[in-house]
Amino acid sequence: LKRSHLKVRFCTNDSQKSRGELVGLLRRLGFDISEEEVTSPAPATCQILKERGLRPHLLIHEGVRSEFEEIDTSNPNCVVIADAGEGFSYQNMNKAFQVLMELENPVLISLGKGRYYKETSGLMLDVGAYMKALEYACGIKAEVVGKPSPEFFKTALQAIGVEAHQAIMIGDDIVDDVGGAQRCGMRALQVRTGKFRPTDEHHPEVKADGYVDNLAEAVALLLQHADK
Repeated sequence: LKRSHLKVRFCTNDSQKSRGELVGLLRRLGFDISEEEVTSPAPATCQILKERGLRPHLLIHEGVRSEFEEIDTSNPNCVVIADAGEGFSYQNMNKAFQVLMELENPVLISLGKGRYYKETSGLMLDVGAYMKALEYACGIKAEVVGKPSPEFFKTALQAIGVEAHQAIMIGDDIVDDVGGAQRCGMRALQVRTGKFRPTDEHHPEVKADGYVDNLAEAVALLLQHADK
């Protein structure tokens, strides 16, 4: 793709790793990628916090904490939640709940709202389940930074200077990748790998513009049409 005239942007909801760690992992897998080519929710969240003068109570994974080093977390006036993994204990969830309930105008910011993701050991609950618990307990609506938020996709599009109708999203999540991109005005391909499930092709609300068996097939398809 990079050798073609097509522009490429990597979008991730991974909130257990910093961009540097994520890029290092992808490079070891053979990807030619830099941090500047990645749109991820943590840096975008930090920008929002600074612009709005928000001081977060952080319920996040230790792997992404370095992204928030320059953020003032004293006397919290909001809660930021990410995929904290084993950090989603009752004690930690209850502390986030208490912080929100003590605020006159509670603000909950969630890095994505995925339902689950896939690891080698199987499917894992994602941040969305815990976000919904805090929404329900506090009677509030979270602000989502990351897929499927339209603003997240728009940020990625602006970074490469293209309009939504000129772009195609490739992902394995029928709701966050495909549905989110389509609501932003993009087209979307779903790959039958990762968290893909056969029932995705019959989703009651979201229908991908196309399905491919793997990323290589998606790239070949894009290059084929790019040459026309």
